[in-house]
Amino acid sequence: MNEPLAERLRPKTLNDYVSQSHLVGKQGSLTQHIKQGLIPSMIFWGPPGTGKTTLANIIATESGRPFYTLSAINSGVKDIRDVIDKAKQSGGLFTTKNPILFIDEIHRFSKSQQDSLLQAVEKGWITLIGATTENPSFEVISALLSRCQVYILNAFDKEDLETLLKRAIEQDEFISKKTIKLKETSALIKLSGGDARKLLNIFELIVNSYDYDKITITDTSVLERVQSNTVHYDKTGEQHYDIISAFIKSIRGSDPNAAVYWLARMVEGGEDVKFIARRLLILASEDIGNANPTALVIANNTFQAVSTIGYPESRIILSQCATYLACSPKSNAAYKAIGMAQQLVKETGNLSVPLEIRNAPTKLMKELGYGDNYKYAHNYDLNFANQEFLPDEIKNTKLYDPGNNAREEAHRTFLKQRWKDKYGY
Repeated sequence: MNEPLAERLRPKTLNDYVSQSHLVGKQGSLTQHIKQGLIPSMIFWGPPGTGKTTLANIIATESGRPFYTLSAINSGVKDIRDVIDKAKQSGGLFTTKNPILFIDEIHRFSKSQQDSLLQAVEKGWITLIGATTENPSFEVISALLSRCQVYILNAFDKEDLETLLKRAIEQDEFISKKTIKLKETSALIKLSGGDARKLLNIFELIVNSYDYDKITITDTSVLERVQSNTVHYDKTGEQHYDIISAFIKSIRGSDPNAAVYWLARMVEGGEDVKFIARRLLILASEDIGNANPTALVIANNTFQAVSTIGYPESRIILSQCATYLACSPKSNAAYKAIGMAQQLVKETGNLSVPLEIRNAPTKLMKELGYGDNYKYAHNYDLNFANQEFLPDEIKNTKLYDPGNNAREEAHRTFLKQRWKDKYGY
């Protein structure tokens, strides 16, 4: 029994596939593509254990297409070209069922490796399916991304995970031979973090820890056995998201000691330096913002620096940035402002731009009053003119509320001096 439970239970058809109903349900977009026999190149984006590889296999099987697979961890440009040559010989332009090339962890491909895929995708020699746990907007080159549909796979919910546990008990050739009672599942669900593969790995570990065949599983028994079999940091899954969460929350909580500890855990695990630096860059704006604008500059410089030099020296730069951000005053005012603004847009729709602040590049637009009565701020005292910039339906709406820190208190004073009581500053 060398094959893991997650592999033994890997579904072979869409009917057996659990979760992602928005993609593979009766009206799901991928279901429709398969029915029509028109499979576009696509990127599956989602956390580990959400069925990206499985779904690619099922698409190839149910659409009757040749299937090639590469891992971005150990494949180079030569490997890509070899597969493309084979794909051209077995399909390509001469059949509607061109081969599928599945690339796991496509975000780990360099620009040159991704470039080598462009012609094959564009010419239709292959249908590319890439899988990534990272935002493809950051990690996939724009030329390739523009040729692919992006589909988001979500972490499994409680009902999906419980379905998998029942399936394991009833259908697995080894586990089904035991008498297993799932008295409690909360600990299993919590430990899985929505990762189906992790859930089944933990479940198998627990079942195998008993030397008898009648087993009752409780939350207590799960925690006891899992704690005695601690999983080391795995940058491709497992504790990946827990550790980065602890790292970010330590910085947000202004604890540089905890921040460098969690950073060290990632460094020792060989985590991608750009992944860490990108999270610092986001945090610098989301959690510090205008309380200390220099934080964003330092985080951006950190990202550029570690992208250039890599390990081992980059650990020093990351440590400097993490401790600086942890010791910085905090504000989420800018983060909250854009969130409120987006919600307002959803609620009010496409409100008209006030005529006086519209652009008037043509004679007709000028005749229609575009730009009339616009007050050029620099022509007034303090470079400020009291004028309405929001649509009439939402005028006087305050979206940016400066935080309680020295820099943003200065913002509040500035705005109150200019706008008086208009926005309630």
